[in-house]
Amino acid sequence: MSKHVLVIGAGFAGLSAATSLAQRGYQVTVLEKNEGPGGRARVFRAEGFTFDMGPSWYWMPDVFEQYFARFGHQVADFYDLVRLDPSYAVIFGDEDILDIPAGMPELRAMFEHLEPGSAVRLDEFLRQAAYKYEVGINKFVHMPGRSLLEFADPRLLVDAVRLDVLQSMSKHVRRFFKHEKLLKLMEFPVLFLGATPENTPALYSLMNYADLALGTWYPRGGMHKIVEGMVKVAEQQGVKLEYNQEVQEIRVENGLATGVQTATGFRPADIVVAGADYHHAEQQLLAPQHRHYDEKYWDSRTMAPSSLLFYLGINKRLKNLRHHNLFFDEDFGRHAQEIYEQPQWPSKPLFYASVPSQTDPTVAPEGCENLFLLVPVAPDLADPEETRERYYHLVMDRLERLTGQSIRDAVVYKRSYAHRDFVADYHSYKGNAYGLANTLKQTAILKPTLKSKKVSNLYFTGQLTVPGPGVPPSLISGQVVAREVEKENKLSFNN
Repeated sequence: MSKHVLVIGAGFAGLSAATSLAQRGYQVTVLEKNEGPGGRARVFRAEGFTFDMGPSWYWMPDVFEQYFARFGHQVADFYDLVRLDPSYAVIFGDEDILDIPAGMPELRAMFEHLEPGSAVRLDEFLRQAAYKYEVGINKFVHMPGRSLLEFADPRLLVDAVRLDVLQSMSKHVRRFFKHEKLLKLMEFPVLFLGATPENTPALYSLMNYADLALGTWYPRGGMHKIVEGMVKVAEQQGVKLEYNQEVQEIRVENGLATGVQTATGFRPADIVVAGADYHHAEQQLLAPQHRHYDEKYWDSRTMAPSSLLFYLGINKRLKNLRHHNLFFDEDFGRHAQEIYEQPQWPSKPLFYASVPSQTDPTVAPEGCENLFLLVPVAPDLADPEETRERYYHLVMDRLERLTGQSIRDAVVYKRSYAHRDFVADYHSYKGNAYGLANTLKQTAILKPTLKSKKVSNLYFTGQLTVPGPGVPPSLISGQVVAREVEKENKLSFNN
């Protein structure tokens, strides 16, 4: 009889782990506390608008293709993928907007215009970044990060040197470019990793390759289409998904997890994979004697930022906005300091605006716009309604001024989302939005381990363990955990 695996959480990592294990012959049940799948990538609908609740950037299309190919599918079986051109816009100030072209000739011309000689340097930068992407995404991020012996292969050691893991992203970028706008453009992608360029290894210039070479894409219908596709594949593989099933306890006897307790009763299992927030699963669902880490350890971790989000339905079409828009009209250094070094609500924050209805008319009623605003903020802050409202008007003042239009008077639907919502919906540690920051001291084997050292059949997956935050890494995290389960439980292992 096949072993029964309980997966806690139906986010990207949980679905990936569950489907990969089911393909290997395990009986798999996913227990999800919310009313539907997707985790932070859930969706909601209101007043005719369809809002993706979390991730809005589709990068690294090859990772999604490879994932669905494992189960005999193509991305096109589940959603129509379109490449955005321009990829996004960067707003530096009044009438100072930089559209980032999708085509490489146009991109090189833009660099050369801003900084003569930089087009050739861009070629070399992306050549190195392509190598990092190939090695990083196809080798290093698939490592379970449980032992230094994983890196004992001499070829990997050579790769590690070429990957610039000991140099900061900030220094690396400045070796190639000097123009302030180009520096901001090249450093922006690491913000998805939850750390400043000064504290992020130059390895992550692979994100620039993903951005500038592989492109920015959009699944028509919204990011939740990815989740819908993953659920279909999971069900094809025999995975059972149960919603509104919050896990209250992981039961352990003699060093083995025997199952989990929910409001509807005890659910036995041979193996448990926690795809929920790692801190919550370990510190709240396990009894103290079964925890590998303590609160002091968790409190010492550098968390990725939280976010203040606004989901807005606009009853008119908007001008001077692309699908993705980065507002860099204020000092990033000051904003970063107020996130990482002196955590507080930012004085003059940078922010991001997404208008998916610019690309996809299905996400808003005819003649309307779907507007998503995001302000990166420090984790572990109080977020009362009056604070949210103050930042709403602060952001809207700048948005209206910089785009030359009134917007607030056209808002017909408004919802805010921040720290306490992340905690309530996902048990997110300190209300973080992205997981554990990818700093040098929190990379690979220095991340929280994917397997419990106190409970021999308990595993962890998701953005607080290897390989790290983001949608593609979460997809990979589930597959990595599935391979580790397979190695240690001796069923029909397939790559």
